[in-house]
Amino acid sequence: MTSPSPPRSDELVTLDPRTPVWQRVFTVAPLVLVGTLEPDGALDLAPKHMATPLGHGGYFGFVCTPAHATYRNVRARRQFTVSYPRPGEVVHTALAASPRDDAGRKPALAGFPSLPATKVEGRFFAESYFFLECELHDVIDGFGDDSLVAGRIVAAHARPEALRHADSDDGEVPQGEPLLAYLSPGRYTEITDSRAFPFPADFRY
Repeated sequence: MTSPSPPRSDELVTLDPRTPVWQRVFTVAPLVLVGTLEPDGALDLAPKHMATPLGHGGYFGFVCTPAHATYRNVRARRQFTVSYPRPGEVVHTALAASPRDDAGRKPALAGFPSLPATKVEGRFFAESYFFLECELHDVIDGFGDDSLVAGRIVAAHARPEALRHADSDDGEVPQGEPLLAYLSPGRYTEITDSRAFPFPADFRY
């Protein structure tokens, strides 16, 4: 099979950067549940796909808006948890985005299986494969209506099946513990296959 020739510049569709360009194409992102505690101590879980490690050290960040309870809870308690759900739990993950009732609660969270964090006050979504506990590092406002919430990782946990091992093939990991990926906007997929990236011989992280 031959590769298609590169497009000419006059064949590209130019998008208006004043509009949400992210709504016009699909991009691949993680899908996590950020856990915070409400003022009364109740657990809140919120799905986030604009979420990423911040650098190669122990920092993690996600995009949120000041209008959301997640933002207010992190500001108030200065800590949060991160759960990476398994693909079979996409319904639970979606239900975490349910609207709140008149009392400000999410009734859909009542049946969620959870695990306690060890270093921060909070809980995880139990049916996940990777778990982070974070203390607030900084909040940067001003990305339009959005903010970047940055945390310092103080504890991390993983299911044994999700861990890489020096004596095994990395390609086997997602086969045994598939990954949930969000195809923004509005779709998801399950990753079970991967290939080694062809880094140059002298490449260093």
